[in-house]
Amino acid sequence: MNDLVKGFSELLNARRSVRGFTPQAVSQSELESIFTLAQRAPSNCNTQPWQVAVASGASIENLRSKIPVAFSAGEWTMDFPYDGKYDGTYKERQYKAAADLYDAMGISRDNKAARHEQFMKNYEFFGAPHVAFLFLPEPFGLREAADLGMYAQTLMLSISAHGLASCPQTALGFNCDLVRQELNIDPANKLLFGISFGYEDSENPANACRTERAALRQSVTFYD
Repeated sequence: MNDLVKGFSELLNARRSVRGFTPQAVSQSELESIFTLAQRAPSNCNTQPWQVAVASGASIENLRSKIPVAFSAGEWTMDFPYDGKYDGTYKERQYKAAADLYDAMGISRDNKAARHEQFMKNYEFFGAPHVAFLFLPEPFGLREAADLGMYAQTLMLSISAHGLASCPQTALGFNCDLVRQELNIDPANKLLFGISFGYEDSENPANACRTERAALRQSVTFYD
């Protein structure tokens, strides 16, 4: 294994979803370095169909206080539909990931109150000092959403390369109107999801969770 492959392997293994952060903020110069590297993400015809809003300081604290209240009151809106239901192998993986997380935290399957409390931490950004909201501008659709996905992975790898942690959160797309209002985002930009990031809180039990990956043969077929 050459040094480049080794370094890439280490970077990939360092990136995982972290659900507990310290309040320590990332410097502006480091934020700019992270997001400058993320701009190297590929996209169809180099269209770069993404708009990103990074909330820190007062802006993230406003959202941290308002989103949980709005969600609990049933005041939530989505630009893209999502029901969270999967079938077959995909459902099994979904359930296994949830079981691994709650087991790491010592939360039993029948403790619905504790599970709900943990879910609501999504809207507190798991204590992170920064959150990036990823928007798809109109009139882009499914193909450009794939480009946005490639940007998100590049961004999270850049975050990891800077010694930081992140968590991509579909749940952060459930309050699109509130997020646009608070951050003064053009309504033509449609919110897909968000990524909380910062320094990992190594003492948070949720961060002891490690999810599995399918064997190569389950996802990839090589043809001669």
